[in-house]
Amino acid sequence: MGRGKIPIRRIENQTTRQVTFSKRRAGLLKKTHELSVLCDAQIGLIIFSSTGKMCQYCSDPLRMEQIIDRYQKNTGTCIPEHDSREQLFGELAMLRKETRRLQLNMRRYTGEDMSSIPFEELGELEQELERSVAKIRDRKNELLQQQLDNLRRKERMLEEENSNMFRWIQEHRAALEYEQASMEAKAVEHEQVMEQFPFCGEPNSVLQLATIPSQMHPYHLQLAQPTLQGSTL
Repeated sequence: MGRGKIPIRRIENQTTRQVTFSKRRAGLLKKTHELSVLCDAQIGLIIFSSTGKMCQYCSDPLRMEQIIDRYQKNTGTCIPEHDSREQLFGELAMLRKETRRLQLNMRRYTGEDMSSIPFEELGELEQELERSVAKIRDRKNELLQQQLDNLRRKERMLEEENSNMFRWIQEHRAALEYEQASMEAKAVEHEQVMEQFPFCGEPNSVLQLATIPSQMHPYHLQLAQPTLQGSTL
């Protein structure tokens, strides 16, 4: 039973396409080498994958440049040589020209070298400057308005804090006054007690004991006599 014929069309699956490319590229290079060796053929093969990767084969002892030169001579075609230096010089000249133009425009906006500018361009330049000044003024006013709003917001916050503090003082003022009056009353009462009882506390000396008023009632101590009972002999 033979293999089925594979239709020749682009493989949609990327992984399958890459695997098929690797296998068939190896087979193609092998067949190219066999053809070159068996038939003494000069072959130059260049392959680019879908990802841009290049693969080449050239018959020994030739180089790919020799194969391409021979191809150009036989077909009468010529590959134009590309000199990157000319392109770089052209781009550099264009950049210099653009830089010069921008510098001249900047000098116009700063008011320098105005003698070579015609009247029409001066009018346009004046309008552009006026529009620029208007935009700058609008931006300045916007920033000033933002700062003013921030200051007003801070002012409201401070006023609210001040009101809360004043309300707290008013609420606690009665309690503070009552506590202060109570402390003063206790202090007066303590002073009156000390005036009535000057001997309160531990005396520090014999002189302090002598200052005790004599109006105090003295206490008389009486010795208890034991009861004698007669004993019967």
